[in-house]
Amino acid sequence: MGCGTSVTDTRVKKSERAIKAAILIQRWYRSYVARLEMKRRCALSIFQSIEYADEQAQMQLSSFFTFMLDHFTHPNEPDSGKVKCTNTNSHFVSSTTDNNISDSDLMMEEYERTVEIPDSYYGPHLCFPLTVADTNTLLQAFKYRQQLHARYVLQLLHETKKVLQQMPNITHLSTSYVKEITICGDLHGKLDDLLLIFYKNGLPSEENPYIFNGDFVDRGKNSVEILIILFAFLVVYPNHFHLNRGNHEDHIMNLRYGFTKEVMNKYRSYGKKILRLLQDVYSWLPLATIVDSKVLILHGGISDTTDLNFLNTFQRNKLKTLLKPQKSKRKTNHEPRGPSLIEDCSTLKEVKKCLSRQDIIKSSSSSSERKQNSTVVVGAKQHVSLADRTSSVEEQDLESSVATPCTSPELTTKEWKQVIDILWSDPKHQNGCTPNKNRGGGCYFGPDVTARWLKRYNLKMLIRSHECKQEGYEISHNGKVITIFSASNYYEEGSNRGAYIKLNPELIPRFVQYQVNKGTRKKTIRQRVSTVELSALKSLQEKLYTHKSELIAAFRQHDPNDTGKISPSQWASSMESVLHLDLPWRTLRSRLVQLAKDGNVEYLSSFDALEIELPIKEVQPSLVETLCRYKADLEIIFNMIDKDHSGLISIDEFRQTWKLFNLHLKIDVDDDSIDSLARSIDFNKDGNIDFNEFLEAFHVVHKFESRNSE
Repeated sequence: MGCGTSVTDTRVKKSERAIKAAILIQRWYRSYVARLEMKRRCALSIFQSIEYADEQAQMQLSSFFTFMLDHFTHPNEPDSGKVKCTNTNSHFVSSTTDNNISDSDLMMEEYERTVEIPDSYYGPHLCFPLTVADTNTLLQAFKYRQQLHARYVLQLLHETKKVLQQMPNITHLSTSYVKEITICGDLHGKLDDLLLIFYKNGLPSEENPYIFNGDFVDRGKNSVEILIILFAFLVVYPNHFHLNRGNHEDHIMNLRYGFTKEVMNKYRSYGKKILRLLQDVYSWLPLATIVDSKVLILHGGISDTTDLNFLNTFQRNKLKTLLKPQKSKRKTNHEPRGPSLIEDCSTLKEVKKCLSRQDIIKSSSSSSERKQNSTVVVGAKQHVSLADRTSSVEEQDLESSVATPCTSPELTTKEWKQVIDILWSDPKHQNGCTPNKNRGGGCYFGPDVTARWLKRYNLKMLIRSHECKQEGYEISHNGKVITIFSASNYYEEGSNRGAYIKLNPELIPRFVQYQVNKGTRKKTIRQRVSTVELSALKSLQEKLYTHKSELIAAFRQHDPNDTGKISPSQWASSMESVLHLDLPWRTLRSRLVQLAKDGNVEYLSSFDALEIELPIKEVQPSLVETLCRYKADLEIIFNMIDKDHSGLISIDEFRQTWKLFNLHLKIDVDDDSIDSLARSIDFNKDGNIDFNEFLEAFHVVHKFESRNSE
C-alpha cells in the first residue's frame, strides 16, 4: 500500500510541475506575442502618421499646385484631343468637353484612325463593344506583365465614360437577385491583390457582383492595369459591377502620389491624352452605393452635416478635383489650411508685383503681346521662361481665380464641403464631429454622429475604406461602421493583410482576409515584424532629418546652457511640437535617440544615423534640408514644367520656379543660394539640369547601411 501511494504522489508532483511549466511557457509566449503585436501596431501608427502628414501638406499646397497647373504649364500647346477654351489648362490634365454619346463614338473612330498599332506590338488586342472574352484576355496579359496599347486605353476610357454618364450619383442595389455582393476597399495600384481577390472569390459576373470603393490608383506600380481591368468589367457588366469614387481619383493627388508619372512612363506621347480623358472619367464616378436601402457604402465617411439628398442631386461631373480651394466669403472648418499664393496675389498684376520682388519677372510684355498665343519651343535646350508664361496668361483668367476647366461650372462651397466630407473623413472613438487636422480635409465623426445620421436616413450600417487596417478590416461605432481595406502589404511587406466583405441578403457581413506573399512566407513572425518595424523607423528618421533645424531649435529651448541633454519628457514634447505626428514618443525614444548616464536624452544623437550624400559639397546645409523636405512637391512642379518629359529643365526655370515656391511657402532661403545651387548642378554647363538625378542626389542616407553596402 505504501509503495502505491508513493508512486501516485510522484506522478501527481510530476503532473503539477508539467502544468506549471506549461502555464509558464504560455505566459511567456503570450507576452512575446503581445510585444510583437505592440511593435507591429507602433510601426503601423508611424506609417499612418507620416502618410496623413503628407496628405495634409498636399491639401495645404493645393492652391499653389492649381495655380501652377492653370498658368505655368504650356497653355497654348496644340493637341488634337483638346477643345479650345479661353482659360489656360495644364498640358497634363486639361479637360475635354462633356461630349454626348455620338461625339464619343466619333472619338472612338478618330483614335482608331490616328493612333496606329505597330506590327511589333505583342500585347492584348481588344474588340469593341467589349465581351467577357476581352476581360479574360486582359487578365492573362497583365499576369505576364504585358501592356495594353494606348489606342485601346483611350477607347476603353471613352466607353467607360459613356457607361458612367448613365449612372446616378448614388447607386442603389438589391441582394434579392444574388446570394452575396462582394465589397472591396482601397487597392492603390497593387495588381497582385486584385488578381488574388478574383482567384479566391471568382470573376465578376451577373451572379457574382462587385463594388470597389475607391482609391484604385497611386502608390502602387500597377495603377494603370488596375483601372483597365475595373473599367473593362464595368463596361461588360454595368449593372453588376460598381465603382465608387475615392479621394485619390483626383488628378492633383495623382501628380504627387505616382499615378501621373506611371501613365507618362508607360504611354509617353499618348500619356497626356489618357490623363486628360481620365480626369473626365473620374468626374463621372458615382459617389456612393446603397444596398437594400439599408447599407451605405462610400469611400471616406460622413459629417454631422452630410446630406444624402443633396449629394444625390448635384451635378457631380463638376467635381474635377477637391484640392482646389473654393471661393467663399465664409470659411468653413473643413477647408484646407495653409498659405495661398492665390489669396495673397489674387490678380495678375499683384502676382507680377509679388514675383518682381523676387526678381522673377525682369520685363513685362505689352497688353497686345499677352493676347497672342505664346510659342513653346520643343527641345531640351529651348524653354520658355516662367515669366514669359506668366505674361501670356489673360488677366481676366487669373482675376477670376478659376482653376476649373472651361467647360464645367465651378463647384459651390456647399458642394465642395459635402463631397470632401464623404471622401476624406475618418471615424473616431470619441463622440462629436471635428475637423480632420491630421489629413487636412474632411472630419472625424464619432459614434453619436453615426447613430443619429443612420437613424435620420433609416440606414443600418456604413461601410467605408480610406484607412489601412492591420487585419484588412475594422468594426467600430458599436458595429455600425466597417472599414474595409484591400491592399495588403500597403506600407511594407508584411505590414498588413487585405480583406473584402461578402454581404448576404440578411445584410450580415462576412470578412475574407488574405495577404500576397512573396518573401514573407519563408520568414518567422518575428522576422516579419522586425522588417516592418525597421522600415517604419527609417521613414520616421528621414522625417526627423528633414526637420533637423526646427527640432534642434526646439530642443535648445530646454537647454539654455547648451549641454546637449534634455529630459525625456522635454524631448518628447519637442518632437511633437515640431512634427505633429501624434506618436508615442516616449515608447519610441529608445529606437531614435541615446540616453546619457544621468537618464537625460542626448538630443543631437537623433540625427547620428543619417546623412545626405551631396553631389555638390558647397551647398548650404539649410538649403539641403529644405530640398529634402519639399522634394516631392518640387518633383510635381518640375514635372509640370518639363513639357517633353525629358527630365531636363533650364537653369532659368529652376531659379524662377524655386523662387515662386519660396514665395508661396515663405521659406527663408536667399536668392544667392538658389542661384549658386542652380549653377553648381549644371554639371555639363549646357544650361540644363537633369532634375531626376538632382532629386535622387538629395535624399537621406542611413550611414550604417551605406557603409555596409560598400
